[in-house]
Amino acid sequence: MFLGKASVPEGMVVYAIGDVHGYRDLLAELLEKIDADFAAGSAAERRIVTVGDYCDRGPDSSGVFELLSRRVEGGELVCLRGNHDQYILDFLDDPFQSGAHWLRMGGRETVLSYGIDREFEPDPQRMAREFARALPRRHLDFLQSTRFSHEIGDYFFAHAGVRPGRELEHQDPHDLMWIRKEFHDHAGDFGKVVVHGHTPHDAVEVLPNRINLDTGVYMNGLLSCVRLEGTKHSILQVSGRP
Repeated sequence: MFLGKASVPEGMVVYAIGDVHGYRDLLAELLEKIDADFAAGSAAERRIVTVGDYCDRGPDSSGVFELLSRRVEGGELVCLRGNHDQYILDFLDDPFQSGAHWLRMGGRETVLSYGIDREFEPDPQRMAREFARALPRRHLDFLQSTRFSHEIGDYFFAHAGVRPGRELEHQDPHDLMWIRKEFHDHAGDFGKVVVHGHTPHDAVEVLPNRINLDTGVYMNGLLSCVRLEGTKHSILQVSGRP
């Protein structure tokens, strides 16, 4: 299935949002734009899919988790898990294994967003306990509830992409959060059009077999969304310097 023939169910409009990386205010602005767009349209039903990487690098990861954890209760929002979201769960589970790497990859900003503003402890286990105390149960529940993939009509949503040659229902969670080269280099049919993020570009990347929504919000302040209705697609964006 390729773009142009791929469709979502009749009467539904789908909005998919790229990597947020701690930019709560831009996410809130984009959700307001989505709400206004849906109100002005004729679709009877909508879904909003976020492709993951809610945290790290940006200034307000805690605010992003708070916003999404409350909005997801409405039933229209489907939240996928990115590799940065998995970092948090891995850190809480085994701080010795993943703590230093997570902090280098943007975890420091996430920890700071929860009010832990003193110098980080050299003991990863102690640091994990401190972070766990600061992390609201609602936020942890939200993280643990995120999905690795989602399908709507002729579209398959995942954070990073899929492994070519493997059926969509049998994709490995690690690939769904991490894959790059093999997925990007494949020009063939994945079975459905894959909507993803994970690899930043200056603009939304629209190809016949995939749509990349990661426009590098932490680098250039651009947060992007694709709107899918029938067989058509369009782009919604908000911007603000990081």
